[in-house]
Amino acid sequence: MRTLLITGGSSGIGLATVQLFASKGWQVFELSRSGHSHDSILHIYCDVTNEESVELAVQEAMGHTDHLDVVISNAGFGISGPIEFTSVEEAQKQFDVNFFGALRLVKSILPIMRRQRYGRIIFTSSVAADLSIPYQSFYSASKSALNALALALANEVRQFGVRVSVLMPGDVATGFTDAREKNISGAEIYTGMHSAVAAMEKDERGGMTPAHMARNLYHMATCRSPKPIFIGGTIYGIFCLLNRILPKRVVNWIVGKLYC
Repeated sequence: MRTLLITGGSSGIGLATVQLFASKGWQVFELSRSGHSHDSILHIYCDVTNEESVELAVQEAMGHTDHLDVVISNAGFGISGPIEFTSVEEAQKQFDVNFFGALRLVKSILPIMRRQRYGRIIFTSSVAADLSIPYQSFYSASKSALNALALALANEVRQFGVRVSVLMPGDVATGFTDAREKNISGAEIYTGMHSAVAAMEKDERGGMTPAHMARNLYHMATCRSPKPIFIGGTIYGIFCLLNRILPKRVVNWIVGKLYC
């Protein structure tokens, strides 16, 4: 039986992915702080900000299988607020989940994939990695760092038969929006912050379904030659293409017009 290990699988894109892979006959190890086991889905408690918790969760999963076909690093959350009024501690918390959480997972599963000499690692990133969104700067930065990590990792582990790729979703309608940690400090100075965040969240609530992203992840996990970076949603692919061919000054001006 093919196996999937995924973090952040208890809600949103992660939950839809867990359900899709299970429906295709996969054994799924769902790692999160809350979740439920049923049928071919085994929930394992995991806090990605704690190295020991990640290692113990992976060890528990390996007690039920002798191989890992696909690992998806999907755990993440978002914060918003002006850079000036966001504390270093808040920024570190953002990176601790979105970037270092993924790193902890990779370090735990790579010895397994090296020994078996195959496997796929997929990171859930965001188009915000390419398009830096005002008042969401640390989320954008954490996802940009994640992309850089993934691309470097892809070259390092290719020799072991391990493929690495990144999914960059655009706006997706999930509970992620309501769970965003909002820092409203400095709103009286940065008077456009509330409207900028509101515009962003309106786009998210009207976005694609988690099932759409789950299908993208399944394709990336099973296709013969996955792209290093896969952009979820045609319109967002166009945005990212423009980001690569237009001067950065022009792209950043457009983003500012959209959200400020």
